[in-house]
Amino acid sequence: MTAGIIILAVIAVVGLYFVNTQRSLVQLDENCKNALSQIEVQLNSRWDALLALAKTASQYAKHESETLINTINARRQATVATADDVNQQQGELTQVMGRLMAIGEAYPELKANDLFLKTMDSVNSYEENVRMSRMVYNDTATKMNRAVRMWPSSIVAGMLHFTERAYLKTDKEEKKDMPDLFPQA
Repeated sequence: MTAGIIILAVIAVVGLYFVNTQRSLVQLDENCKNALSQIEVQLNSRWDALLALAKTASQYAKHESETLINTINARRQATVATADDVNQQQGELTQVMGRLMAIGEAYPELKANDLFLKTMDSVNSYEENVRMSRMVYNDTATKMNRAVRMWPSSIVAGMLHFTERAYLKTDKEEKKDMPDLFPQA
């Protein structure tokens, strides 16, 4: 009789642990998805700001700007579902931004245009939002990865097919090569 109660108590404790761990893993998984969704919103806003910047530049460099506008319209439709998607979009954003900065360098009167300056400020603001969202995602992914890898929650994670999340990376070479439209004096 006593052994039966002990076995039932152990089963109940293991069952409660399993349910609690499953709920924690689901919460962490949803937090990761939410963080990626926030990044997608910020990236889309940045694409919109780049589109406005390209349209402003079109008054000065029509052919180059039309190509950029077409590129931006095509790329801003992409969805962000994984860290690799974010990294890919970030690379594409950097390329487009570099091309826009080259147009700005070629047309000094464009760099002095109020609309161009205001739009450039919004692009920089959205870039800061993306940077912060990336940090939030990486923090959330760290928590998820710890839960998936640490024993004994790793057993529950494996049974329920929860996996580690990839981290978002910043390409230091891209940042170094990014032209500075507004150098500090």
